[in-house]
Amino acid sequence: MPPRIFTLLVAPAVLLLALFFGLPLIAVIVDAVSDGLGAFARVIAMPTFWPSLLGSTVLTLAASTLSLVVGVAVALHLARMEERRRTLLAFVIALPLTFSGLIVAYGFILTYGRAGLVTQLLALLGTDSAILGKALFTPVGLAFASSYYLIPRVVMGVLPVFVNFDRAQLEVAQSLGATPAQAFRQIMLPQLAAPIASSLCLIAAVVFGAYGTALALVGTRLEILPLQLYSLISETGSDFPAAAALALLITAACSSIMTAGAWFGSRHEKHL
Repeated sequence: MPPRIFTLLVAPAVLLLALFFGLPLIAVIVDAVSDGLGAFARVIAMPTFWPSLLGSTVLTLAASTLSLVVGVAVALHLARMEERRRTLLAFVIALPLTFSGLIVAYGFILTYGRAGLVTQLLALLGTDSAILGKALFTPVGLAFASSYYLIPRVVMGVLPVFVNFDRAQLEVAQSLGATPAQAFRQIMLPQLAAPIASSLCLIAAVVFGAYGTALALVGTRLEILPLQLYSLISETGSDFPAAAALALLITAACSSIMTAGAWFGSRHEKHL
């Protein structure tokens, strides 16, 4: 391809990236370093910073692990279906990706809250609706709600790879005496480790930086970094350099997670 044609093709993407990522990022960096490194020092010195970092880490591990396990299982099941049914079900599964975090939170409140449909149905069986309804507004409930929009990301990420996988390898392994679980673990999983790891890092980065669902469910009571950032930039906050510094720290953490997934994928492909 001639260099001139290549430049014309990539120019819109470069312009879009510069306007909607580069310029905002530069503005945040300028604000964060407006008083040297003092803003970063104030963020780290906040009494809520380290508990929030721990809370974000625990939430990320719980939600991403649950979503990965369920998403991989769903993708494996879809990969065995005929194409028309698989396309239809994949479309339905992808629908949660079109909803905002506030809509997801509101839906879970109506379904699993204290007066939610599922909670009231379980109450008819003798369960305590107060306990069940309260669980939704805890870190466990937030991880459960976050999985609603993380699982489709896993399914959409690994499904094409599972569909194109040569299943004759599994049949050969089973004909030689391997169980289906052994064939999956020793034949299929090593070859698909890279896309699975990439999906895990993607959803981990998403849940680490997300705040909409958490804000709607628990307000600012839960100690996670995105909600601490919201507190710094809300009407009660006034230290905008510290907010910018915290935003950069969250961005760096999410970028590191994504970089780790890309590094693992490239390293794994070299060894195959």
